[in-house]
Amino acid sequence: MNRALILVNLTGLIIGISYGLHGPILPIFAKNVIGASYSELGFIGLANFIPYMFIPVFVGILLDRFNNGYLLALGASINSASIYFLSLAQSVPEIMGFRIMTGVAHAFFWPPCESIISKESTEKNRVKNISWFTMFFVLGFMIGPLLGTVFLEGADITYRVLFQITAFILATAIVSALLLSRKSRKIHHERFSMASLKEMKKFPELIILLLFCTSSFGIILSIYPAFLNDKGMTDTDILMLYFAFGVSRVASLALAGKFSRRTSQTLIAATIAVSLGLAISVVADSIIMFGVALVLMGFGFSIFFPLTLEIILSKTRKGISGKMIGAYETIFGIGWAIGPTIGGPITQSFGDQAPYMVFFIVGIGVTVLAVISRKKLEPKRMQRI
Repeated sequence: MNRALILVNLTGLIIGISYGLHGPILPIFAKNVIGASYSELGFIGLANFIPYMFIPVFVGILLDRFNNGYLLALGASINSASIYFLSLAQSVPEIMGFRIMTGVAHAFFWPPCESIISKESTEKNRVKNISWFTMFFVLGFMIGPLLGTVFLEGADITYRVLFQITAFILATAIVSALLLSRKSRKIHHERFSMASLKEMKKFPELIILLLFCTSSFGIILSIYPAFLNDKGMTDTDILMLYFAFGVSRVASLALAGKFSRRTSQTLIAATIAVSLGLAISVVADSIIMFGVALVLMGFGFSIFFPLTLEIILSKTRKGISGKMIGAYETIFGIGWAIGPTIGGPITQSFGDQAPYMVFFIVGIGVTVLAVISRKKLEPKRMQRI
């Protein structure tokens, strides 16, 4: 593995730790300390994800024109500041404002990393390298909750101090990103355009699968921790459940190279796993059952990413790969925003189990679509033009 890939994986690990350290706790902080309702938790999630509906496509345009390492360092700086500001928040609107900053920062994290990996990879090892990067991020996301347990239970610190510690950990990613900028190559292929969004129209079935997966993921990130808390899970229980979630994600990503040999079958299995996890969440009444649900969803959410990105990149001209990565991440942002936007009000109106039942039913339909469209869910098995 070359130096650029090592640095990008290190950056992913650091940012993953920071996300895992504060992410599962934020909904609990908002609900129990600030007094947010489930609808307001949905709005907080929407505030976090809505910038990701628009900004990645512009970042994608920048990727082919500017040093990717500098863009990544900018994202890490904004992200660190936004999490530190959470420690000062006193109201739901303030949390929403700071989560908007986080959403903007996230758009300067994934696309530059993906672009660097794509440029440093051959077609043969691209899935493996993207999977390894995602695995390092998820490994960090798995370690983060364990650190959170140590800080909250062992050191007996407050949520606000936890956010401050998280911000300083994330700030160290600025260093690795700046080191990465010395290895990052500028590619100046295409003029400024929005053609990548039109290119994404070639993948309608893939877009539907992505929207289901990411909107479900959005609920699990923004509302599910509060749901677990209402079901009697303690802070430590929730952090341990998200640790199990991380273990599942790491294990599935470690096997992504093998799964890529049967891409369409794996994507069908992923939609089934997510749907089952949502269904189990409706009836779960113990930490074991919630653990099973999160393990299933961890597999589904994680394996979707490298395989769907490979399908798109394998059918895309190399000169516009940066723009296509930006458009791809914009689809993610739309899905992440849909989840909390729908999930919060549904929970508030129909009960805390309702959104998981709704998305389980949607998942059945999406699985049927994946089976029907399985031939279209295979990457192009030849060198890109």
